[in-house]
Amino acid sequence: MAGKIVAVCISRNKGERKRDVNGGLLLRGLGLEGDAHAGSAHRQVSLLSLESIQRMRAKGFEVEPGSYAENLTVAGIDLVSLPIGTRLFLERGPIMRVSQIGKQCHNKCAVYHQTGECVMPKEGIFAEVLTAGEVHTEDGIRAVPPYRIGVITASDKGARGERQDESGPLAQEMLLPFGDIIDSRIMPDERLALAQAMRSMADEGRLDLLITTGGTGLSPRDVTPEATMDVVDRLTPGIPEAMRAASSTRTPRAMLSRGVAGIRGRMLIVNLPGSPRGMRENLEVLVPALEHALEIVTGRGGECGV
Repeated sequence: MAGKIVAVCISRNKGERKRDVNGGLLLRGLGLEGDAHAGSAHRQVSLLSLESIQRMRAKGFEVEPGSYAENLTVAGIDLVSLPIGTRLFLERGPIMRVSQIGKQCHNKCAVYHQTGECVMPKEGIFAEVLTAGEVHTEDGIRAVPPYRIGVITASDKGARGERQDESGPLAQEMLLPFGDIIDSRIMPDERLALAQAMRSMADEGRLDLLITTGGTGLSPRDVTPEATMDVVDRLTPGIPEAMRAASSTRTPRAMLSRGVAGIRGRMLIVNLPGSPRGMRENLEVLVPALEHALEIVTGRGGECGV
């Protein structure tokens, strides 16, 4: 579902009409820079459809974008039909997560008294900013259902509680713009156990993406690639090839990584290194192509032309 941004609005105080400033900066975890509602927990950015405003105009109310204290006025998307968790991808890079549909108004605010009727409680939605960036009027906006994601950390010491897992939580944080983390596990470096966990997460958990960290090196206990190959139906060699090529520009040791990637059913599995730095660097290579990859693997998108 796609539409466009009609207005970008801010106000200095809560409960009052906002003014269209034509553009602004969405701050991760905060909201629209300079707006009174920035930092309001999960209600960081408010959105209202242009159709709602036009309907109120037809009733005789003198309203315009920002009149109902919404940050973003959107055309072309039925906002209230979007489930909680829907990702909103904006043209210039920001990504938001729908966090609330409508709201309860306990008191008649200034907006109500100025406009005569407020549509935000029933027709407005709220979102959290997951990825920062600029937003401007006429920018495109897409609503994408969240993908179901799982993360496995392969580590003997981690499974025994002798080492804190840093890579797994970091991977979850980096993947949050694409979907919800449904399952995360710390597993010992055991081929059969890892393979069984992957099968379970794919077939019973019905995940769309499974990321593994650790167990991709040359040690006899590094068996994550073998466990993955026991599970996948098809390999996707371009993913690990691209990651190793990019990592090799930073360290020659990148060539020692044996990580693989493949598809089981409609789930993509990708092996990443166990170190937080290596995991981040490799995942950063994958991220630009990840949405398209998941669209094709899950069947949401069309045929891949690559």
